[in-house]
Amino acid sequence: MPHTTIRIPDAQKPRLVDGFDRIREEFGLPGAFPAEVQREAEQAASRPPAGEDRTDLPFLTIDPPGSMDLDQALCLEERAAGGYRVWYAIADVGSFVRPGGAVDLEARTRGETVYLPGGRVPLHPPVLSEGAASLLPGEVRPAALWCVDLDAEGRTVGVDVRRALVRSRERLDYEYVQTAVDTGRADGTLRLLAEIGPLRLALERARGGVSLPTPEQEVVREADGYRLEFRTPLPCEAWNAQISLLTGMAAAQLMLDAEIGLLRVLPPADPRDLAKIRLVAAALGVAWPEGATYGEVVHGLDPKIPGHAAFLHESTVLLRGAAYVAFNGEPPRQASHAAIAGPYAHVTAPLRRLADRYATEVCLAVAAGEPVPEQVEEALVVLPDQMRKAGGRSGGVERACVDLVESFVLHHRLGEEFDAAVIDVTEGRPGGQVQLADPAVIARCDGDALPLGERVRVRLVRADPNTREVRFTRIS
Repeated sequence: MPHTTIRIPDAQKPRLVDGFDRIREEFGLPGAFPAEVQREAEQAASRPPAGEDRTDLPFLTIDPPGSMDLDQALCLEERAAGGYRVWYAIADVGSFVRPGGAVDLEARTRGETVYLPGGRVPLHPPVLSEGAASLLPGEVRPAALWCVDLDAEGRTVGVDVRRALVRSRERLDYEYVQTAVDTGRADGTLRLLAEIGPLRLALERARGGVSLPTPEQEVVREADGYRLEFRTPLPCEAWNAQISLLTGMAAAQLMLDAEIGLLRVLPPADPRDLAKIRLVAAALGVAWPEGATYGEVVHGLDPKIPGHAAFLHESTVLLRGAAYVAFNGEPPRQASHAAIAGPYAHVTAPLRRLADRYATEVCLAVAAGEPVPEQVEEALVVLPDQMRKAGGRSGGVERACVDLVESFVLHHRLGEEFDAAVIDVTEGRPGGQVQLADPAVIARCDGDALPLGERVRVRLVRADPNTREVRFTRIS
């Protein structure tokens, strides 16, 4: 999708900032950390890190530019016996946060970091999340160090995790990594990432897993305003995500074998929804060969093509219903994540997501052959509900921010006409959703018999920053 730059005059910026402040209030986002929490975090940050020294491993991080809360660092090697070794260092938040302490109790009320265009509402005080616990380059940091051995096809053949001290050598961003690979300059970990990533994607497709190539709608802050854009992820982002998924699958298996843990699950798609999506594919000209899985169908679709974009948008119904499930004893009957096509757990983002710290503590205990700490066991009981509430709030904030910027960008363009693609319709009801490329907007559109997956001409009839509503009507 094209990137669209939105210029907002300085005189109007305060109105938009006020809108973000209203969203914070509307969703009840917490403000500054209480003094007791800040004090405990500063004390924890001042303690020298301890653990097995693995600063010999040349780790690097890959994150969006400017990121400071760095959860993950990787180091990839070839094994002498063939295949690969994945070293994956995850910020060891548990070495800083005392269960039942002030920082822990505050994190339980927040659940996860919430991101807004004007800043973030962090899960932990920045002295930890952007300082002592973050895997910043050149700094010795405590980590949960995963070692996952793969065979030549990328299948897991060995797993271990333990506490260690690591030091990242470089902080890279996705564009740098992709350019290095595309120009043949990638070596070491980056060269192997371009080998392991596609292998893991192929295994995902073979399992029936799904990685949707859907463009992300983003609100980006810049010096002279805000920008709305559709951004299609680079191939290296999918490769990097596969390393995280690999680790999450390894963690889930450790916990299932030990019969204690916290899984991220997604039930199989409802057969009725799957039948509907097959009809949508046929109507939009998306090939669905006999015997092919949904994951195989979406692989390689181009979201720049209106019909493909509409199919991807419509088919997200198959991926709804993800939840956390805790267990202590017999594992749950529904222990799989349908989009991954296997058991999966969140363990790779503990700076930003509460569940990951507790799941990591379970894995560390299991791998060491030790009992899971009692306070961790107790937390598992309430974590699914805490994370459900936090995830719902975070998703609502994100959508509200995009709605606000869309309405703000368009409110002075009432009556104008635009080209749009119809990406969603509701059976038995008029209207649907359309996607504009310029500006990068997804909004409601009135009109009878909107043609799903086709381009239409629409007129803007409503754009209200106070209600954050944008509405179009079809004119041809």
